[in-house]
Amino acid sequence: MNTRTMRMYRSYIEVSTSGHGQMVDLTARITEEIKRSDIQQGLIHLFAVGSTVALGTIEFEPGLLKDLPALMDELAPPDRRYHHDATWHDGNGHSHLQATLLGATLTLPLEGGQPVLGTWQQVFLLECDIRPRRRRVVATIIGQ
Repeated sequence: MNTRTMRMYRSYIEVSTSGHGQMVDLTARITEEIKRSDIQQGLIHLFAVGSTVALGTIEFEPGLLKDLPALMDELAPPDRRYHHDATWHDGNGHSHLQATLLGATLTLPLEGGQPVLGTWQQVFLLECDIRPRRRRVVATIIGQ
């Protein structure tokens, strides 16, 4: 039986975005937070605060940085009529739907004080809103 106790560390990652379709690589920032936590084995849970922002993993390369936002615009087109826009008149109904499709959370295992990711796999934040935003990602690290 392992007698080591579990620990928790929480931090916040702040990101400024330029608007709809921008992807930000968070991999180095979450790796830095894991190092600060001094937790070697466990989990890191990420939560993007906001209803028009999403998180995920992808190969963070120029082609996919264009392909993913384009795919999201096909699934929830910006130029379609949305009930949200009719209610709020803010023009970002598609932004809410795109963020909902991808989700606002991501959990990764930790081994040896590092996130477990594939060679070509990075953590991204996707800005789905139509205007620049200041985003906050809550990073909660638990483990030993």
